[in-house]
Amino acid sequence: MSRKLFILLTLLATLALVLVACGSTPAPEPTKAPESAAPAEEPMGDPLGLPGELEGMTWEEIVAAADGQEVNWWMWGGSEAINSWVNGWLAEQLKEKYNITMKQVPVAGPTEFINQVLGEKEAGQDSGGAVDIMWINGENFRTMKKADLLYGPWSEAVPSAEYYDWSNPAIAFDFGYPVEGYEIPWGFAQVVIEYDTAKVSDPPKDMAALVQWVKDNPGKFTYPAPPDFTGSVWVRHMCYYAVGGHEQLLDDFDQALFDEKFPACWELLNELEPSLWREGQTYPESQQQHIDMFANGEVFFRMTYGIGQAQTNIDEGIYPETVRTYVLEDGTIANTNYIAVAYNGANRAAAVVTANFLASPDSQLNRIENENWAAPLMVENLPQEFKDRLDAVERGPAVLSPEALSAHRLPELQSPWLVAIEEGWTANVLEK
Repeated sequence: MSRKLFILLTLLATLALVLVACGSTPAPEPTKAPESAAPAEEPMGDPLGLPGELEGMTWEEIVAAADGQEVNWWMWGGSEAINSWVNGWLAEQLKEKYNITMKQVPVAGPTEFINQVLGEKEAGQDSGGAVDIMWINGENFRTMKKADLLYGPWSEAVPSAEYYDWSNPAIAFDFGYPVEGYEIPWGFAQVVIEYDTAKVSDPPKDMAALVQWVKDNPGKFTYPAPPDFTGSVWVRHMCYYAVGGHEQLLDDFDQALFDEKFPACWELLNELEPSLWREGQTYPESQQQHIDMFANGEVFFRMTYGIGQAQTNIDEGIYPETVRTYVLEDGTIANTNYIAVAYNGANRAAAVVTANFLASPDSQLNRIENENWAAPLMVENLPQEFKDRLDAVERGPAVLSPEALSAHRLPELQSPWLVAIEEGWTANVLEK
């Protein structure tokens, strides 16, 4: 079994720890599901209390209604490995278990499915829509939920819900916005920093030390230009540090607070520009360009949401075997992504059944075990048979332990903050 497959982790217990993050109140310890918990796809005998055409139906009845339906999954299609998994193992399991036909609709970004559902709503097409389920999080979820484009609440009622601690802000809030049963967790990400031990034997331990390292080693550090998501998240790290901590930013967006605090961030970023790659006159245009620069030794650090991406790149010969990852002692940003159901999809039963299966331990573990796609484990409370499968997966040396990650986790801010920070970086750093 390939080491890269644990890659995005044993995040099992990690997610159960508090992500102080998306809420200001610490989350209670998660309630562990009994070791003998039934598999997620097993029928439930009582009505689930779902709205719309599934109202009054038990899980067994919903599964029966899904028999013979197809499910149209509008999702980012930029990864050949992910696409192969969706149209291979997942499609086979849905057909075998539920007689559901998987139809992936690859999109370049969430704007495509948002515009599709919004256009149908504006045209009065409240049923028979083209989108059944979506891979979503952050501002896109907020936009669709506020515009009444999502079906729900449903996610806390389906069988796989028992494997998640819904009192944990890391799950109950999506970039600070309440989920309230309108999506179910599917993936997890946390920023790690890649470095080559052959070039940097003792990487800077916290943000203050990293800032000093950049000044002392001109030309060996940079980040992609926002709105590239890796560049954007790194700017947020710098701003968390420069403004005196993220805690004051966790509430709804406050323009006055932003105007007061963020000049310190722009000042720091501008101060560092002369020490960046090419003296900050230009920035990598994409994550891929940054990967190539790091692999070629042009820069000595790279930031990524991909907890196991370094190990994957080592295994594929892109990176040298001396590459490792770490997180800063003052933390790195983490977030959750989800599956949501369109309010007017044509195949409601199949949509809910598929989303439930995607969140189940069987689906989650297969993503880790699959040779083509190393993915983060999202399930928190695993039955013993799945714990045993998880324990059997090897983790490569470039992959941090769940304990190391969970001990250094920072929250994402609500989406309006992210928009303001990206716009502020463009106006006050890029264009200065």
